[in-house]
Amino acid sequence: MTDSSPSTAALIVSCLENEGVTHVFGIPGEENIRLVDAISRSSIRYVLARHEQGASFMAEVYGRLTGRAGVCSATLGPGAINLLLGTADATTNSTPLVALSAQVGMNRSFKESHQGVDLVPMFAPAVKWSALVATPGAVPEMIRKAFKLAQTERPGAVYLAIPEDVEAAPAPEAAPLPVNVPRPDEPSPGQVERAAALLRTARAPIALAGHGAARAGAGPALRRFAEALGIPVATTFHGKGVFPDDHPLALGAVGFMRHDYVNFGFDRADLIIAVGYELQEFDPARINPRGDTRIIHLHRFPAEVDAHYDVAVGLHSDIGRSLDALAEAAGPRAPGNASPGNASPGAAAPGGRGIRALLAAELARGQRDDRYPLAPARIVADTRAALRREDVVLVDTGALKMWMARLYPTYEPNTCLFSNGLSTMAWTVPGAIGAKIARPDCRVLVATGDGAFLMNSQEIETALRLGLAFVILIWVDDAYGLISWKMDLEIGRNVDTTFGNPDFVGYAESFGATGYRITSAADLLPTLRTALATETVSVIACPVDYSANLELIESLGDLDDTLS
Repeated sequence: MTDSSPSTAALIVSCLENEGVTHVFGIPGEENIRLVDAISRSSIRYVLARHEQGASFMAEVYGRLTGRAGVCSATLGPGAINLLLGTADATTNSTPLVALSAQVGMNRSFKESHQGVDLVPMFAPAVKWSALVATPGAVPEMIRKAFKLAQTERPGAVYLAIPEDVEAAPAPEAAPLPVNVPRPDEPSPGQVERAAALLRTARAPIALAGHGAARAGAGPALRRFAEALGIPVATTFHGKGVFPDDHPLALGAVGFMRHDYVNFGFDRADLIIAVGYELQEFDPARINPRGDTRIIHLHRFPAEVDAHYDVAVGLHSDIGRSLDALAEAAGPRAPGNASPGNASPGAAAPGGRGIRALLAAELARGQRDDRYPLAPARIVADTRAALRREDVVLVDTGALKMWMARLYPTYEPNTCLFSNGLSTMAWTVPGAIGAKIARPDCRVLVATGDGAFLMNSQEIETALRLGLAFVILIWVDDAYGLISWKMDLEIGRNVDTTFGNPDFVGYAESFGATGYRITSAADLLPTLRTALATETVSVIACPVDYSANLELIESLGDLDDTLS
């Protein structure tokens, strides 16, 4: 006869509902069956994945697009360890996530035991907080703390291990704790005035918008700031879209592995206004190589210490309010300092028009390039032409990431997603599931290399089972292309980077998805449009000619300081 009183597993689920959780991504195990059963009796949907790593990436992208912690779960031992990569990726990408796993019972945790491994210290370096739920009575406080930490700036992942005997124990008479949400705070008037004084005297200021600006929803305030002061704006990869690329003050994305067009906007800048930039996005030496450019740091928290990121003034408050206060305090800029009244948009950054023209010309050349296998710029141009402004593209790590980050015009925040903290591979196919659940009305496209695709392609079955539709565009080069590129640049040849591939069309069809093979440059755009209009998972195998990688490096090397 079973005990009819509610279990601790039911209390955990009640606490998850209290936090607004709608989905849990994971795979059940023997040691967390009560938790999965309790979820099945709740308002929360359990999304059964095919690999725990896939579940963690689903939760990460869901958290990134909603701002609420995505939740993933697994059993103990190997199941929990498989959650670790996506959990670490979430932390390094400043994304809220809560990872829950089973653990051996307290009655055997002190001795050698089947599947027993100390998970809490294993997760600790990769999360904001890692802890063991040692007693049923701790559940309400620990779940509330987990979500508060995960979602509070700077967001990241939290891990909780739940022993199997704790999960099965009767629940105490306890209720979930009230959810309190931090409210936006006003910037310090004294710091605003100090920053405004720097702005008034700057002759060539430039703004850099990072991931924090996107998370804060600071796009409208950033636009008001830039337009009021005539200051051009570059973005990080994570910041793409927070300032629309078709705005006359937009410079594009910075973070490419070589001195790119956008870097020329920073070369002679005498002031950088860093708006939600985080050093993990890219090395600040790329934009401040001598470490002598003054920096105004706008974020919810102080900057990391770096010799190339010496902050002159920090505004640690709500980013949008800081931008509005700074624009008002700075007032019209003095004649000769590129104020809106005496200079055309973008003139504040030397070469602003030239930078935009170079990027536009490169994309236009790609659109006309009919070579086969396809030029990377052609794939970027056709991808952009096939998608609406609000649609979401997830860009995997590899050579294609460099091309998409540089050339893909982005107009809304969080519509061109990268992993640019940990820069893991293989997050995009499972991530597309999280994206479609978070934004069901948007069309979703995965841009992935053939190397990354096969690492987590099993989640195609998950998407089809859930009835989700998205497109997977595979850039096929039969190699780990980015590593080949780096080897060619640094040692003059590439070794041990090539491999064979399956028939991707047949592979897709074996799941019940639709497969397409691109056989000419003219095929790609109509195929993309057809695939995006269908209500299923579509896989497009598109051969790419990465000889363009070295052509790009040579062309960037030929640029000189006439741009700056």
